[in-house]
Amino acid sequence: MNRMRARDLGLPIPGAPGPNNAVTDVDGVLVGYATLDAVADSGRPIKTGVTAVLPRGREPRPMPVWAGFHALNGNGEVTGTHWIEHGGYFVGPICLTNTHSVGIVHHAATRWLLDHHAEEFDAHHLWAMPVVAETYDGVLNDINGQHIEAHHVREALDRAAGGALAEGNVGGGNGMICYGFKGGTGTASRRVRVGEAVYTVGVLVQANHGKRDWLTVCGVPVGQALIDENEPAELNRERGSIVAVIATDAPMLPHQLKRLAERAGLGIGRAGSPGGNDSGDMFLAFSTANAGPLPQRAPVQQRMRYVNDEYFDPFYMAVVQATDEAVLNALLMAEGAPMHKPHGWCPALAANRLAPLLSRAGIAMKT
Repeated sequence: MNRMRARDLGLPIPGAPGPNNAVTDVDGVLVGYATLDAVADSGRPIKTGVTAVLPRGREPRPMPVWAGFHALNGNGEVTGTHWIEHGGYFVGPICLTNTHSVGIVHHAATRWLLDHHAEEFDAHHLWAMPVVAETYDGVLNDINGQHIEAHHVREALDRAAGGALAEGNVGGGNGMICYGFKGGTGTASRRVRVGEAVYTVGVLVQANHGKRDWLTVCGVPVGQALIDENEPAELNRERGSIVAVIATDAPMLPHQLKRLAERAGLGIGRAGSPGGNDSGDMFLAFSTANAGPLPQRAPVQQRMRYVNDEYFDPFYMAVVQATDEAVLNALLMAEGAPMHKPHGWCPALAANRLAPLLSRAGIAMKT
């Protein structure tokens, strides 16, 4: 079935996107996937994967990536956040996967860092602390089988590229459910003019959150009308999570990036989520500006450029809009999948079911 993104369906999405409407519109940011679709020896489905984000591409030197983190609801894991909170930066890739594969992904991402920057790590007492985030895919995937292996992580990292991105059932989002429909990976971007400069804000989500009856699209509460009593009740339980990775080329300080990350919570709220108790709603924002050496290798005095806080409202709006659109893209680009526990079918959000509901509110969309 030919799936289409929110804008391609004619939905009235506000804001001006970058050329690919993706997090990779931020110059230098690369994204790669390893997607696993198979059947285990036990007969259980393997439907999971790894998403890798390289904030500074394949820069040959390890460099700090200035960042901020926020958890709207902390029922989940994002490694490395203690140092992001205290040091204001991380080094290396961000990887997204399922809940029970955080360890192997962290191990493999560390190995990639050690290999990619072998000379630096051999010559100096540096430490590697990659960022690994998770959401739970055990309804569609044999999560307890821990089928992610180190070579899958390497595959995602080695495949990382710029340009347009696949969405839906790809990478770490392969086995995810969102608002009772098949969810997964989604992305969007916004161009932001501040003073004489034009910057880009990009968002990538691993969307695995929300109950069917909460779903709101373009301000229209459609979820209740989309409930199907013949579907498994599991589809209207909140047991998910959402991770949002927010990138920008605007120069920002860590406290400003933390405030940027907080706005992703407002973005997921537009689609109806209140941040459920069982949902890990966790957001990481980073800036590719202020490139420079690791603090361990830098002189005493340092300088950083940053945008004045008084000019931040357009950035906040960009994050809210792009997060909302990225979730919609994850839903609209995903394809339905068989359920593992309980057995059944997790449907995709069908445009022909959505269209009449939006039409009553005066919103026309393609089907």
